[in-house]
Amino acid sequence: MAISISVVLLLSVLAVIFLRNGGLKISHALVCLLLGFYLASTSIAPTIHSGLTATADIVGSLSP
Repeated sequence: MAISISVVLLLSVLAVIFLRNGGLKISHALVCLLLGFYLASTSIAPTIHSGLTATADIVGSLSP
């Protein structure tokens, strides 16, 4: 749960930065938002979730 909240927060911050810098238009942001909702309701959602969890575990295990 904490990982998904962190990813959502990170993506939200990036979207705001892109919107403010003019690199992301509102229409592009809406398309990305709709794509996320559609992906969440497909059968590939568990695969995406496990991939993000594995990536977070790898990054978390790295020592500086």
